Amino acid sequence: MRGGNMQGMMKQMKKLQKEMAAAQDTLNAQEFKGAASDDAVVVTFNGEKRMQDVQIKPEAIDPDDPDMLQDLIIMAVNDALTKIDKETEDKMGQYTRGLPGM
Repeated sequence: MRGGNMQGMMKQMKKLQKEMAAAQDTLNAQEFKGAASDDAVVVTFNGEKRMQDVQIKPEAIDPDDPDMLQDLIIMAVNDALTKIDKETEDKMGQYTRGLPGM
């Protein structure tokens, strides 16, 4: 490989890295909401999978059935995490498709 080709390839890689970093920053700042059972529980995460908020409707709180509330929270969290994973694949997959080991 000649020096000119190598330089061009390095330039292209740096450009790709910048684009990937910008896409990741955009993704990290995005909000993702997960919900369970008619929005009885709604959670909000950022793209870094950090929970930002949880909202629980009063009717979801039954002191005689704490398991139900636990299940609703798990459903809402899993819903949000699934949305984050899908959006991450949609946004970042374009950069990793076709790369060895990806």
